[in-house]
Amino acid sequence: MALADEQCRLVRAAAPLSPQEARELARSVPQWSPAEKQIEREFKFSDFRQAMAFVNQVADLAEEEGHHPDIFISYSRVRLTLSTHKVGGLSRSDFILAAKVDRAAGEAGPSIKG
Repeated sequence: MALADEQCRLVRAAAPLSPQEARELARSVPQWSPAEKQIEREFKFSDFRQAMAFVNQVADLAEEEGHHPDIFISYSRVRLTLSTHKVGGLSRSDFILAAKVDRAAGEAGPSIKG
């Protein structure tokens, strides 16, 4: 089963992923940059309106999944950061939501540049 087909709500993490587990899952979302306790990705759009439409799409997806990214908006750029605060690091849910965002970004069409 692909990560994007899993559900964050079904993941019950008691501890953060090990570095090796995080590296393995990161292969499924190669456009996301891993850091010690988070993953992030920046998206670029043609204008503010398209960026905000994408942010709203991500917000709806996050609510459905019960897992919420930190969202940073600067005109036509959107940076998403994922981490599981409850465990103080990365969990499988972070990678699941990243995969779902990537799928949504692919469906959004040519307005996304990154």
